[in-house]
Amino acid sequence: MKIYEFEGFPNPARVRIALAEKGLTDKVEFISVNVPEGEHQSEAFRAKNPSAAVPLLELEDGTCISECTAITEYLDHLDGNPTLTGGTPKERAVIHMMQRRAESGLLDAVGTYFHHATPGLGKEIEGYQCAEWGNHQKEVALKGMRYLDGLLADRPYLAGENFSMADITAFAGLGFAGFASIEVPEDCANLKDWQARVAARPSIAA
Repeated sequence: MKIYEFEGFPNPARVRIALAEKGLTDKVEFISVNVPEGEHQSEAFRAKNPSAAVPLLELEDGTCISECTAITEYLDHLDGNPTLTGGTPKERAVIHMMQRRAESGLLDAVGTYFHHATPGLGKEIEGYQCAEWGNHQKEVALKGMRYLDGLLADRPYLAGENFSMADITAFAGLGFAGFASIEVPEDCANLKDWQARVAARPSIAA
């Protein structure tokens, strides 16, 4: 398997965490796509992923899979023992629901703030920017943090008792928020404790 990525970006980090959780890191060839230099916009890469985004998983038969959730689904089911995406219909539904809430209410909101209300990756890469929209999404991200903090008052992980894809997404979102200088509100003690516990997992601490 090949993973096309730019190391250090939040979405590639999500896939790297999933690979580590499943013990598959050494079975993957990582190929760097220089996003800050616009390499993701090349015809060669767009032929593999028309949305021109990393990460991208390429299988040995040439099949290309984009989107972090789809890649994680594939990796999680390789051994027939899914641990990140749920084993029962209820678990799968709750995990996917919470993953999407963490994505839209935190990770994507931070991304919009970064790309619109800060210099982002530079004018040549960013193109159109709307600072007003970006700053609005910063407030969405802060609201999302408080929502997740409330959930974690009575459960160890976002989807219940077990670490899942939803936690990976939220952890990447908080990491991106820190990079973009969006601080976790002081009153979000549950979220901060959760972040510290997740950061100590071998798949991340290493």
